[in-house]
Amino acid sequence: MMQLYIANKNYSSWSMRPWLVLKAFNIPFEEVMISFPKERNTGTFKQEILAVNPNGKVPALVNSDLLVWDSLAICEYLAEQYAEKNLWPLDSKLRARARCISTEMHSGFPNIRNLCGMNLRANLVEKGAELWQEFKDLQADVARIEQIFSERPYRDGFLCGEFSIADAFYAPVVTRLKTYALPVSEITQIYMQNVLNHFAVKEWIEDALAEDTWVNYLEPYQIQK
Repeated sequence: MMQLYIANKNYSSWSMRPWLVLKAFNIPFEEVMISFPKERNTGTFKQEILAVNPNGKVPALVNSDLLVWDSLAICEYLAEQYAEKNLWPLDSKLRARARCISTEMHSGFPNIRNLCGMNLRANLVEKGAELWQEFKDLQADVARIEQIFSERPYRDGFLCGEFSIADAFYAPVVTRLKTYALPVSEITQIYMQNVLNHFAVKEWIEDALAEDTWVNYLEPYQIQK
């Protein structure tokens, strides 16, 4: 059985993406959690992941003697191995669009990524309001994300029809929009609810909320009580 190496579900947005794909499409795998250390450059996280993945990062997928690292590469590999499950849309135009918006997320949106780190346990509404007023580039990132969301084929559906890799890639951003209560349109809120109601997303969030690990360098806006 394949093994997916991930880090804390509360914080690790990159781990979330391939995990959602595996869960959403009922692909058998074993989850292997390697927790981030509380303080940077302490603990055994780096040694443990380096024993599996020479670039020292999660996620990493191991299938027998094959290692696939990087979230998008993992999802592309899964799409090839399980072609019958249609991880990408069947329609060629929607499939091209799904790949485009997934790669845009993979390499872009640095402001929301850096300013609004994923933190599923936190309520950062006040901090979100401060960041929104202070950083115009954050507003620009969200405007582009909203444009992508608004162009989905069906108002009550996912980004390219049925749930696909593209939705898995934007799911962590949906959680950021919620955690920081960034101001978004009604059509964006509908999409957010679609994602948050998906069974795989709900399972990830439930697991994240059950974690008790506090990682100081991933909590820039809160102090541990």
